[in-house]
Amino acid sequence: MPETIAMTLPSPARPGLWPTLREDLACVFRRDPAARSTLEVLTTYPGVHALLAHRVAHRLWRSGWRYPARFLSFLSRTLSNVDIHPGATIGRRFFIDHGAGVVIGETAEIGDDVTLYHGVTLGGTSWNKGKRHPTLQDGVVVGAGAKILGPITIGERVRVGANSVVVKDVPADRTVVGVPGRIVETRLAAAHAGSGISLDHHLLPDPVARSIACLVERIDTLERELAALRDQPPPDHADDCRSCSAGELCCDHEAG
Repeated sequence: MPETIAMTLPSPARPGLWPTLREDLACVFRRDPAARSTLEVLTTYPGVHALLAHRVAHRLWRSGWRYPARFLSFLSRTLSNVDIHPGATIGRRFFIDHGAGVVIGETAEIGDDVTLYHGVTLGGTSWNKGKRHPTLQDGVVVGAGAKILGPITIGERVRVGANSVVVKDVPADRTVVGVPGRIVETRLAAAHAGSGISLDHHLLPDPVARSIACLVERIDTLERELAALRDQPPPDHADDCRSCSAGELCCDHEAG
């Protein structure tokens, strides 16, 4: 019985169109220190223009007015260079910084307090109808040029590094970097600002450099073990170039 009652309870009411638009406008001042006035934001921010148009187009789309919704979306793209399909579902306090080149597909779902930077694509990987675009949960930050492809889920408060390509699900409170995107365990992902949103998407670890450092350390260990088996003194790499596999060539080039 308790389960039946819980299923019949109404979901929390979402705010109307105008309160949502006011929230969208207010969140710009919390995430962009360059914003100085409401007039400036309303007249010069293409990401805000695209979002305001999408709010209206999405209402038309859900009401069955498909062509007017697509035409409004087309006009918005022409003005803002941001392509948001009117069928995409976008939560509250969504912010597109700079705006240029952002693409959001028809079945994309975006939660509350999400931030996208320029050049981000939320795209599909299938020609089939149905769910084919990603879902971004609350508090996600996606860096410039990143591509999130397919019907995958990006968990709450995930940070996607610039120019990453993400094609698999990502759990909450993780950082994703690289091509293809790799999940990086880092405390930076769990550090949030006072507003609950971390915009430090540039503070990303380098998993490739970390792997190379581990390989160099392993080679040093093996060389010392081999020297011990041969009753030779351990190698001294103090004067060697350890920055790349070219070794002596790098040092000779710098010496020349």
